[in-house]
Amino acid sequence: MESDILQVYEDEIHSLEEEIELLTQKFESKQESTFYSDEEIQISIKSLQGEAKQHESPPDLKAELDCLESDLSFLMKFTGIWFTNYSKETVEKTGNKTIQKHRLSGNCYSLPFQMEFQLLEIQPGVQVNCQDYSNESISAAVTDLSIIMECGEYSDLSKFVSSAEERGNLLLFFRSLSSFAEWCEHRKCTFKHFKAKYPDIVTLPEGPSGDYLVIRSPELSGFELMIVWKIYVDEEGRVTPVLDLLPRIPVQALQDKKAAIENGPQCFRNMLLLLGIEASIESLIKSVGMKK
Repeated sequence: MESDILQVYEDEIHSLEEEIELLTQKFESKQESTFYSDEEIQISIKSLQGEAKQHESPPDLKAELDCLESDLSFLMKFTGIWFTNYSKETVEKTGNKTIQKHRLSGNCYSLPFQMEFQLLEIQPGVQVNCQDYSNESISAAVTDLSIIMECGEYSDLSKFVSSAEERGNLLLFFRSLSSFAEWCEHRKCTFKHFKAKYPDIVTLPEGPSGDYLVIRSPELSGFELMIVWKIYVDEEGRVTPVLDLLPRIPVQALQDKKAAIENGPQCFRNMLLLLGIEASIESLIKSVGMKK
């Protein structure tokens, strides 16, 4: 009799274990195939906050949630990088390694981007693609990185993106992209500022997003100073802003202004070192663009 009862209990336990295993697999499968959009994330956060109020979550959990949201907001404002969509799925999972495919898109200031990559998580002692990780501290590696950006006129940015893809270096990509996009935004704001302040003197032939600004003299027809502001990024991710001055002087004034043509660009570069970008442009506008 006792053996029969024990057998019943054992059968019941075995049945429960199988059910738990099945539910666990379904849950993991659902989690891995979930696609998150920015709107869904916000809805989920509000839903969680509402449930937290209903169930009277401990104050420390609310404080932790507020802290995490504050940190996320700070990082996005600090880097200028905003993620709008994200999804992941598990491609392979064994006892020694896990491969997950990640897809995400977003904006870095005014520059949109999309990317896809695989994240390989490995255990010590595993050899992958003829590379032995047994004596290394690496626990994860990015592979098959693909980045889509509309680089447009930024040919050097396109080369950098290709270099980052080959290396699979996400940190380098985001760090350099943030610096590059920040300089583009700074140039755009500076051009808009001077156009608004001196609308009759300053022109932006390509708009505020262009890479040059023109100062026209109100006294001498045809006299112009073009300030060219390029932003370069090399394959190592180093971002360098370069400004130069290109004077345009009418034929009738060439003799009188010959020295200005020859020395103007170098004087402007010296001003940049002494005064900075904004003050140098301001000084140039006041000295040659305003009526005396």
